[in-house]
Amino acid sequence: MSAKIIDGKAIANDIRAEVARGVEKLKRERGVTPGLATVLVGDNPASHKYVSMKRKACAEAGIESYHYELPKTVAPEEVLALVRKLGADRGVHGILVQLPLPFDDRPVLEAVPLSKDVDGFHPLNIGALAMKGREPDFAPCTPAGVIELLDRSGTRIAGADAVVLGRSNIVGMPVALLLVARDATVTVCHSKTRSIEEVCRRADILVAAIGRARFVKGSWVKPGATVIDVGTNMIEDPKATGGKRLVGDVDFEAASQVAGRITPVPGGVGPMTIAMLLRNTLRSAERS
Repeated sequence: MSAKIIDGKAIANDIRAEVARGVEKLKRERGVTPGLATVLVGDNPASHKYVSMKRKACAEAGIESYHYELPKTVAPEEVLALVRKLGADRGVHGILVQLPLPFDDRPVLEAVPLSKDVDGFHPLNIGALAMKGREPDFAPCTPAGVIELLDRSGTRIAGADAVVLGRSNIVGMPVALLLVARDATVTVCHSKTRSIEEVCRRADILVAAIGRARFVKGSWVKPGATVIDVGTNMIEDPKATGGKRLVGDVDFEAASQVAGRITPVPGGVGPMTIAMLLRNTLRSAERS
């Protein structure tokens, strides 16, 4: 068996085109231009790259982008004051505080109004995600992107046995909650899980977000399962440019011979994060 490749880049491009059409309609019918504010603290190269990509994506979709860059020596109170100011700005429909921060991020994230929490990290949004009969204003972008990949690839979620590797606040736990909300039976695995390979073999849907290169072996995958690889790990490769290349948490070559559907790394989950951020920003503007 050779798995069908879930092309996250193509799906993300479709969503970004849908957002661009929605932005144009909102401008035409209501005179409202969605606005996304990004707050970047410090000089982390990866954070700078991510924010730059998000601002470029905003421009392509017709979303106004407001960028605030602060030194790593900034006082937490100044960042908090900025976030509160953006929360009161009617031209700003989404606030993205780029993580990690060089100090406790909890007060800052909690200061983002729920209606502008387009990253979906506010504790009350996560709390609503965990409660039956309630919906958050926004779900975190990467987990929401995982669900979108499942839906658009034709994977049935309701009734499926789903296994999530990893329990982080950013991916593991939110994606598990989203799967539960869609009527999957979900097992969350972590460093203390016993016989993890046996648990994985039961999964109709396997989401790997554990941060360990090629951790999931092909023999761990149930034949015909859908495998979503959220991992981004750099490994040594003398044949690659710069001597390194990006791989996921799944041994793609082996798993793709067993799975029914699988995402590659790169080109799978990664492009979905920004696409879902743009969609959340548009939805916030539509509600304003």
